[in-house]
Amino acid sequence: MARVLHNLLLFLIRLAQKIRVLGYWSLIYGYCALCTIVALLKLWWNIILRPTTTFQWVIRETPPACLNDTSLGTHCYVRIKESGLRFHYVAAGERGKPLMLFLHGFPEFWFSWRYQLREFKSEFRVVAIDMRGYGESDLPLSNESYRFEYLVTDIKDIVEYLGYNRCCLVGHDWGGTIAWLFAIHYPEMVTKLIVLNCPHPSVYADYALRHPSQLLKSSHFFFFQLPRFPELMLSINDFKALKALFTSRSTGIGRKGRWLTAEDLEAYLYALSQPGALTGALNYYRNVFSSLPLNQNHVRSPVLLLWGERDAFLEQEMAEACRLYIRNHFRLNIISGASHWLQQDQPDIVNTLIWTFLKEGEGRKSYRN
Repeated sequence: MARVLHNLLLFLIRLAQKIRVLGYWSLIYGYCALCTIVALLKLWWNIILRPTTTFQWVIRETPPACLNDTSLGTHCYVRIKESGLRFHYVAAGERGKPLMLFLHGFPEFWFSWRYQLREFKSEFRVVAIDMRGYGESDLPLSNESYRFEYLVTDIKDIVEYLGYNRCCLVGHDWGGTIAWLFAIHYPEMVTKLIVLNCPHPSVYADYALRHPSQLLKSSHFFFFQLPRFPELMLSINDFKALKALFTSRSTGIGRKGRWLTAEDLEAYLYALSQPGALTGALNYYRNVFSSLPLNQNHVRSPVLLLWGERDAFLEQEMAEACRLYIRNHFRLNIISGASHWLQQDQPDIVNTLIWTFLKEGEGRKSYRN
């Protein structure tokens, strides 16, 4: 009898797990279908309003002058032997100084860290990379090439190529996700972790499933699972959706701070209009659901989490919940009036808070190899 009950219990546990997995993927694909219907309606409405211009967009041939601003640093390239990929990065500050490595988000590239490159080069070797699939870095075509383990390994390889065995790691949005994961898997390589508007991946996964309001704000995660159609929707009307993302009142940069200049916007459009650029950026989303939940969660480095109060995509309650996974000093700063793109629309405040965090504890000497 005991054996029968034991086997029955195991069966029920396995059945519950299968039902949970089925429900998880049913939610994902169901929401994908809903987002597709909404996008098709938007496309149809665009065709009605702008029949001659909807399917017109321009590939920018010449980079704007701001991308060659020498005050931001020197453009460099590195080819990683293991992956065979070439990465582009912009570096400033003296070689041999502590390394501060910047990881950008979606749909950005190294340029999103322009204010921080200027600010921290006096004390650090600052490096802002184009992550795989972005900017001038190589663009693998396969979705599988954007799995978490490959993205994390990219950072390890780049740090080592630069001649360091540890760094102060700074990440925003998707760059923040990779920064969290890198600190989890390579704690000995992260002296301090600074994340901007990106919750710990486990916090995000748990919170989104429990809060429909966040699920609604994350609808792009589901829409981007589709092949090719999201690239089309982001390109029509000469990348109107991307322009709105960076400049609109609801989601844009500088709602209460520095506005994105016309030249800054052209820099983004130059990078994202190149053939294949949107596919590379979207492929980060196309692996996210199969990569969660995480097997490891705990972060052992000191952490600074900066959060824009008016983030249009992420609810603020997730910021405090990140504390659950940090086994070291944790500082959270909510920046009033700041958007999702806080290092660009509130750079002075962001830079000051980063300096304060860097000076805590062991001080700057702890960053040297």
